[in-house]
This record gives sequence, structure tokens and C-alpha cells, in this order.
Amino acid sequence: MLFVNINNIDLSEDDSKWGELFSKTWPTYEKWFLKEGSKARPGFLSSSEAFQNNFPELMETYEHLCSLAGGKDLVSRYLTMYCPPPYMSGCSQVAWTKDSPCLIRNYDYSPRYFEGLVLKTNWLKPVIGMSDCNWGLLDGMNADGLAASLTFGGRRITHEGFGIPLVVRYCLETCSTTEEAINKLKDIQVHMAYNVTLLDKYLNFATIYFIPGQANRVTHSPVGTNHQEEITWPDYAAMTKTVERRNILEYAVTNPYEFKETMIAKFLKPPLYNTAFEKAFGTLYTASYDPINLTMSYYWPGKVLHQTFDSFNEKKISITLKGNASKHFVS
Repeated sequence: MLFVNINNIDLSEDDSKWGELFSKTWPTYEKWFLKEGSKARPGFLSSSEAFQNNFPELMETYEHLCSLAGGKDLVSRYLTMYCPPPYMSGCSQVAWTKDSPCLIRNYDYSPRYFEGLVLKTNWLKPVIGMSDCNWGLLDGMNADGLAASLTFGGRRITHEGFGIPLVVRYCLETCSTTEEAINKLKDIQVHMAYNVTLLDKYLNFATIYFIPGQANRVTHSPVGTNHQEEITWPDYAAMTKTVERRNILEYAVTNPYEFKETMIAKFLKPPLYNTAFEKAFGTLYTASYDPINLTMSYYWPGKVLHQTFDSFNEKKISITLKGNASKHFVS
């Protein structure tokens, strides 16, 4: 059995409690950030300069959060998310534009580094999403109706670049449409291969393939799993069934008999739903972001959480996940 808590925190009126949230998770993130040694991570000057050059609109927010987190050198380097240690998530996602448009995704990863935190913020724009690395986002939507989510891209290469959760945050803080997001993100370098799927209120969608050390590729695909245009890591592809999952999603978007509710049901069952938590490949939640009604829902087998921008309910819910894992609790 796997037990997780999902906390819903509203920082949109007063973000002073962000520092408290940071202090709870920092010991775990510090160990992760330093697992290859402090010298393996860029220094403060190079990290902050790279951040300023790539995310200038977020600089004031970054400095504010550094202050709330204590302002120390290591913390400030970490919060730039520049050249972090490598990490991989699974995930499946689809920009659904038929009966009830929404961006649907499964997040498959290890519970060890799962914050379980749905944040509502209002730094540059009102944004609601699942937090990662304290202020990055795994997925989310802003009040303009732009939704975004990420998946690992299935390549073993790494390069100088940023952690993808920060890129998703930047997208939702500074863009209102898919076209704006493409223009903002297409040249940003990330440290590992990732796919970001976008959907806006006009039902325009795209999936950007971020490729370390290479030009990123913008596709008009509504689907993202754990590879890009070709399989470059066969063992990983076979283990995660990325091709099988992508085929299911691509067929569904063209099938006239598929609807949002049937898709949600598919995301809650294998092979889209996974239980290999000991391999860091278990589904920790399913999310659905509705860009027209500005609502979001988070699903687990037998449980659902609904949130909106107009009525965000701060609460904590406990989830029991059944899978290939020993007893584990994440708060």
C-alpha cells in the first residue's frame, strides 16, 4: 500500500507561508541537489545570470522567494533550477478538444520526491497547478485558460539547461495562448529531454520536444508520452510501454466514440495507469485542466478533487494507492 497526502494551498493573496512550505521539503531537496556534490552544481553567479537571461520576467519573483527561503547561497542556486541533478518521470498526456475540452495527464514518478501540493499563486498571473521543486510545476493552468504539462522525453543525453518544472511555471506566468507559449519556450535549453503539451481556451494545442544540446522541436501533436519522434532508449521504452500508451491516445483523439469521461477512465487503468512505484513509475495522480471553464480536477481510483480559480478550497486529502510498493507514506 502507498499512502499520499494532497495539500491544497492558496498563496494568491498572501505568499508569506511559502517559506514554511519550503522549509518542510528543503532537507529532502537539499540531499537530492547535492547528491553529486556541491561542485557538480553551478555557482550562484552563473546560475542567477542564466536565470536572468532566460526568465527575466520572473527575476523579481525569484529574488522574493529566495528571501522567503532564507537567502543562502545553496538555496538561491537550487531555486534557479539551472543544471539540476538528472531525474526522470514517466507520464502520459493528451490535449482533448472534442466533447469537453481539457488537458488530461497522468504523472508517473517516485513518491519520494512528490510534494503532493496543489498551489494557487498570483505572482505574474493567477496560476493553479501541481508543485515540484518548490515553485516549479508538473502541470497547471492560468486564469487566461492556458494549460501545460510535462513528460520525460526518453533520451539518455543531458546538457546545460534548466529543470523543466521551471519552464512550465514560466510558460503559465507569462503566456496566454499556445502560440505565445511556443514563442517563449522554443529556444529555452533544458538539462534533460522533456515534452511539454499545451492547450489554450481557443483549443489550439502543441507538444514541444525539448532536446538537450539541440534545437527544440515544435509539433502539432496533442499527445505526449515518454519518447519523441523516435525511440533512442529501447530498454526504457519497453519498460514504460511508451509506444503502446501513445498509440492508445492517438487512436482516442480520432475515435468519434471516445468522450472525456471515457478518457478519464482509461487514464485510471493500465497501461496508462501504472503501479511500479519501486521503479519510480507509479501513477501518483491524474489531472484534467479545462481551459474554457477554468476548472481543474485531480483523480485517483475512487476519489476526485475539484478546484476552480473562483472557489479554491484549501484542504488536505489522503489517498491510498495500491501497487507494487512496500508501505510508504508521503505528506
